[in-house]
Amino acid sequence: MTTIAKNILLVEDNPDDELLTLMAFKDNNIKNEVIIARDGEEALDYLFGTGKYKDRNSKLLPQIILLDLKLPKVDGLEVLKQIRSNALTELLPVIILTSSKEDMDIINSYQLGANSYIRKPVDFEQFSEAIKQLGLYWLVLNEVPPQNIG
Repeated sequence: MTTIAKNILLVEDNPDDELLTLMAFKDNNIKNEVIIARDGEEALDYLFGTGKYKDRNSKLLPQIILLDLKLPKVDGLEVLKQIRSNALTELLPVIILTSSKEDMDIINSYQLGANSYIRKPVDFEQFSEAIKQLGLYWLVLNEVPPQNIG
């Protein structure tokens, strides 16, 4: 049986965006543990219990994944594709959180199964408000499907 933890997997390679996201969580009283993966390969290793996370219980999954698209090693769209193609992770809420303004990135994200696509606002106040709304919806209001993978 897979368990959903109340933590957040933040997949972000830009240290400034990582810091802004963590500050926005703090400003909005979102106290969920945040696990940070700084590239796509690290995110997949975390989710599937491989690489440096080989000793992690891969059946303990994050409540949501905040996924940047432009990542080193494995890009965000490929990470999303692998998440959706694995029975263990296929139902996890994946929110694309990116600065990309490319229409094809939005289209491809939804085609590959993203639950939401949020463009990072440049202004911190707007970014903080976006994180507040994201936290309220995805961490409080949204019901995740039961994970009955054995």
